[in-house]
Amino acid sequence: MSKRIKSMVLLTMCLCFALLVSACANAENKGSTGGQKEANESNKNAQNGQFPRTINAANGEITIEEEPKKIAVVHWGYTDSLLLFDLKSVAVALPFTEKQSVLGTESYKPYVDKLDELVVVGENSTVNLEALLAYEPDLIIAGNSINEDIEEDLSRIATTIVIDEEETNVWEDWQPLVIKFGEILGQEDVAESYISEYRSRVKDAKEKLAHLEGTVAFVQVREKEVWLQGTDYLKQYYDGLGLKAPDAATMKEGEQISLEGLTTLDPDHLFLGYFNYSDKSIPALTDEWEDSEVWRRLKAVQNDHVYPINGELALGYGPIGNSYGIQAILEALE
Repeated sequence: MSKRIKSMVLLTMCLCFALLVSACANAENKGSTGGQKEANESNKNAQNGQFPRTINAANGEITIEEEPKKIAVVHWGYTDSLLLFDLKSVAVALPFTEKQSVLGTESYKPYVDKLDELVVVGENSTVNLEALLAYEPDLIIAGNSINEDIEEDLSRIATTIVIDEEETNVWEDWQPLVIKFGEILGQEDVAESYISEYRSRVKDAKEKLAHLEGTVAFVQVREKEVWLQGTDYLKQYYDGLGLKAPDAATMKEGEQISLEGLTTLDPDHLFLGYFNYSDKSIPALTDEWEDSEVWRRLKAVQNDHVYPINGELALGYGPIGNSYGIQAILEALE
């Protein structure tokens, strides 16, 4: 073979190789561009409240194909957060019985009345799977700790999003949970609006109570028990409103308290968070205390600084209950 022919063959091979590399690069760029386009479209959908949308959950990445019309929340601590959103049909699990629940209170009324359908699928923190199945939800929202034992059952009924309870700790701060609900439901604007308004109310109340003198204590009043509510649990009031707690080691985490223990604290202002606030047929232990001389010697009693409030609402952990608590405390102390 002549040198001329060899050169032409070599040149042809080089050209073919160059074309092959170019084709692969174009295909890769096209795939990359397509993937990026899909990702951008997904992000755009999420921002605009559209579906499908993919949620990063404790049980993996869950895609919600269409906007859910019937939503069930089976974590009994999540009801407050769910009701904030613009929904027509919801199912909920409750910490107590439906009769004992706060669903019928004035604070809940605006949120309950806007619904076309509200179904109870669990009472006393236990989910009724038969009732849940009969409800036929499009989407179920659960917690990875509270609902751990029934997670597989839930996923068989409908698309299930399991929320990481450590990341969104509703017991200490409901705001991350509300943000997560906004993401799941495609209503981020509702979540942001409620949180912004709540923070504004807290700031306003704190300013109005800035000159309050004396210590403040909150107790949860039940039929046979009274529980001191600690500053760690009620940060939304102590830190949020700038309230001063009695100087005692028990104030940090709280504890079950007797009348004698309450006299040791002897707060200047005392909030009685009744769990029979809406149903006086249920007794309250403090009814017995109020007949004693020890009770009458409390500073708060002598100065008429004892305030009854709905304990299920104010001493709970959700946005509706806390909003009620802020207003009730402000009206009492202002």
